[in-house]
Amino acid sequence: MTPATSQTPAAEPLHGCVRCGALIPIDESMCEACNPLGLKAPAASQAHGIVFLGIGAAVVIMAVVARLAIAGIGPFYSTVTNVAAEGSALRVTVALTNQGSAAGSTTCRIDDPAERGIGPEAQFFESPPVQPGKTLLFNVVVTSLGTQVRPLAAACS
Repeated sequence: MTPATSQTPAAEPLHGCVRCGALIPIDESMCEACNPLGLKAPAASQAHGIVFLGIGAAVVIMAVVARLAIAGIGPFYSTVTNVAAEGSALRVTVALTNQGSAAGSTTCRIDDPAERGIGPEAQFFESPPVQPGKTLLFNVVVTSLGTQVRPLAAACS
């Protein structure tokens, strides 16, 4: 006959309930008082997936709204009709035509076509609103191209 050995059960690992902090087994997330129905907690991938879908839906909705907001504006055609010295700058007259079906403004650039590329002296500005199918003449004072009257180009898009 062998002597009886007393075996004590190993202590089960515990952690705090996510809601109240009571000690519970490691494989549970909430205690009986906080989760009386014994519902499983959502998986981290499920929670993150819902957030990801929400962000994706928001981006799609913003893209559709932006597309509807600018539908029919442009394209624009621009030309420089006059360049005149004005103090320490140049007064440039731009003719801008909206070839679209809706009124709108655009960003324009005035620079010297003799220079290659877009140099640091190019000046950007926003045009006034132009009605669809109409041409608008307006003046821009350009300070970055000096005071020498010369041919200049306007590009509006």
